[in-house]
Amino acid sequence: MIKELINGKTTACVASTDRGLLYGDGLFETIAVIDGTLRHWPRHLSRLQAGCDRLGIPAVDGRELAHECQALAGNAARAVLKVIVTRGSGGRGYRVPEKTVATRIVQLHDWPVFPPVCAETGVAVRVCKTRLGDNPALAGIKHLNRLEQVLARQEWSDPDIMEGLLLDAAGYLIEGTMSNLFLLRDETLLTPDLHRCGVAGIMRTRVLELSEQLAIDAHIRPVEMKDLREADEIFICNSLIGIWPVIAVDSSEYEKGVVTARLQNLLDSCPDTGNSWRT
Repeated sequence: MIKELINGKTTACVASTDRGLLYGDGLFETIAVIDGTLRHWPRHLSRLQAGCDRLGIPAVDGRELAHECQALAGNAARAVLKVIVTRGSGGRGYRVPEKTVATRIVQLHDWPVFPPVCAETGVAVRVCKTRLGDNPALAGIKHLNRLEQVLARQEWSDPDIMEGLLLDAAGYLIEGTMSNLFLLRDETLLTPDLHRCGVAGIMRTRVLELSEQLAIDAHIRPVEMKDLREADEIFICNSLIGIWPVIAVDSSEYEKGVVTARLQNLLDSCPDTGNSWRT
């Protein structure tokens, strides 16, 4: 059962006039909870506050929000915390009212059960037909408008396919429906440029930091399908799954590589506890 707080209160009611419901006018974060600790909390809060600033939503009180999160997650051994911030209620029409009070929703979900082979051996993914639209104003932030991902996820039902890769309108690879994408080509780690669309994931940033520790040359740049086809290693990542090697993209097969394994091992040994939060 989902446990949740709305504006700090135990209730399951959100106003029907809330702009998050009416227009997707808001943001969210998905946070791993391990032994009551909110993993990467400062990073999640920073991205959430940056998103609020980008959308012109009044900044949330980070301390207040952290305490609400801890109130739900404090006793959880392993769970998923979802934080949603909307602009609040504002009546009909796109124009933003002069005064709005943001809505805070904090939900605690069960930890998803993934087969161990996903991280150990690797996963099969597919390239989706659904394309991401360009919108630099929203690129990078985790806003509530996820219809492109919803449409893409409807493209397959095969349980052996664990993720779908998304391209932009120009045909460049951007991300997975729930993950960020990395590939190794010519001894260089590549991850797509997200200045026009896509979500700048917390684990994406962590992987770039880990690659620097391992002295692995890493670049953020436009990634083409040719890069994917000629890649020596491919992996996907997010805050819940960590790093998953990709061993198949549609009909093309790959192997879990040494660089992916090194990054996994370093991530496991350096879980970034300094960027977690607990009372």
